[in-house]
This record gives sequence, structure tokens and C-alpha cells, in this order.
Amino acid sequence: MQQSRQESAVSIAVSPPRTRRALVTADRLISIALIAPSVVLIAVFVYGFIGRTFYISLVRWNDLAPDYTFVGLANYIRLLDSERFQIDLRNTVVFTTTFITLCLAVGLLLAVLLDSGIKGEALFRTIYMFPLAVSFIVTGVVWRWLESPSSGLNLLFDAVGLPFLKNGWFTDPNIGILGVVLAAFWQTSGYVMALYLAGLRGIPDELREAARVDGATEWQLFRRIILPLLNPITLTAVIILGHISLKIFDLTIAMTGPGPGFATDVPALFMYETTFFGSRFSQGASIAMVLLLLVSGLIVPYLIYNARHELQR
Repeated sequence: MQQSRQESAVSIAVSPPRTRRALVTADRLISIALIAPSVVLIAVFVYGFIGRTFYISLVRWNDLAPDYTFVGLANYIRLLDSERFQIDLRNTVVFTTTFITLCLAVGLLLAVLLDSGIKGEALFRTIYMFPLAVSFIVTGVVWRWLESPSSGLNLLFDAVGLPFLKNGWFTDPNIGILGVVLAAFWQTSGYVMALYLAGLRGIPDELREAARVDGATEWQLFRRIILPLLNPITLTAVIILGHISLKIFDLTIAMTGPGPGFATDVPALFMYETTFFGSRFSQGASIAMVLLLLVSGLIVPYLIYNARHELQR
């Protein structure tokens, strides 16, 4: 009798862990079942297509009829020797550096002004954020008219007595890419402003007051306390803006196309024309892989940095 009671007690004590293990296993299976479709789709339609593109870049498919003759890195060598691609890389460097610098500087300035408690903040914030609701295609069409030599800004400069500011904008081979930068800056500077404004609103007022009590001027407060605290925002903005600038396509094709002497040409536009107009699929695939490397070189270090930062917390 006593032995049966002991066995019963032992079974009661042992059964809950088995039940918990069964529940954990069931939860894990449900989680896997929910995640598996997304993993399969990403593996096929993202990494599978990247692998397919890389394979095409290594063969001789430069006509409508597929040709899978392996040529190794010949398409990449031909691409790097291309004068148009060299111009595209130079345009990309100019576009990226100018675009990021303008967006960061103006976005931070607007955020500081809004954070200072000016009247009508909601109205100004809406005005600054409105361009984000417009697609790059629409922006390109509008700014194509604004920067046309016979209309838009040039007519405005004539009307206000500033004819010396008139120029060819994107039709000028020397400054054509800067005309595209101006349109891209108009659309995205409000987004950077929103990032910085959120960062400024996250800085405790007590910290600012303590610095003022210690004798810090407003400039010292901004340069030595606020700016360092905004470094994570700045890094995020640089990554996002860099990603946009490296892959810019729709704004350029709607606004200028390659431009005179490829003055406004970019790698994505070169890839599009090479693949779909020239039917040089292997050459287009090699351009796509170079773009992937450029974007990865910007994004992957940022992801690694974030992962390490999270582990250190």
C-alpha cells in the first residue's frame, strides 16, 4: 500500500516536466511551420535569383538567344574597361557624397529649429515631410520641368532679377548630376529631419539643464553633448541615404536619362539599358553584381556593428 503511494507520488512529480517538454516541442514546431514559408520564399526569390544573376554574369549570354558558354570574369573585365561605367562610378561618388552631406546638414538644421519650440511646428513639420509622400518618378517629372533651361527655375530667376543664376542644370555636362542631387535632396531631407527630431526629443531636458548650470553655452551644449548623442541617428541616416543613392534609378530615368555625355548616368540605369535595350544579359548581370557588392559593402558592416552592439548590452 505504502509502495503504491510512493509510486503515485513519483509519477505526479515527474509528469509535469514531460508535459512542459511536450509543450515546448509543440511551440517550436508551430514556430517553424509559421516561419518556414517565408524562409523558403526568401531563399528562392532573393538568394536564388542572386545566385542565378551571378551565374549569368559568368557566361556569354549577350544576345536574345541564351548562350551558357562559361567565360569566367570576362564580363567584369569588359565592364571595368567601359568608359561609360567609369563615368557612372564617378557620378555615383559625386551623387552619394553631395546627397548625404546636404541631407544631413539641412535635416539636422530643420530638426534643431523645430525642437526649439517655434510657433506652427506642426505645419512646418507637415510641409517638410510632404515630399516623402511623392514617388521618385513624380519627383523626376516635376523637377525635369523645374530645371528645364526654358522654364521653371530659370524663368523665376529672370522674374526676380537674378539672371546670373540661370544655368543648364541637368543639360549641362559639367553639373548635370548635381541637378539630380537637388531633386533627390528635396524629397528625402524631410525624412532625415524626422530622424533627428526624434533623437532630439529623446534627449532628457535634465541633461541640458545640468550642462547650462555648469556654464556651458548653447553652442558648447550642442557640439559636446547633443551631437555625440545623435551619432547613432547620423549613422542610421548615412546608411539609408547611401543605400538610396547607390541604387538610384527611377528618379534619374524620369528626370534626365543618361544625359548629355552620360552626365547624369548611374550604374542602375546602365544596367537597365544594357539588359533590356541591348539584350546583353550577361553584361547587365555583371553590373547588377557590382551594385550588389557596393550596397553590401555599406550595409553589412552596419549590420555587424548593430549585432555586436546588441550582444554587448
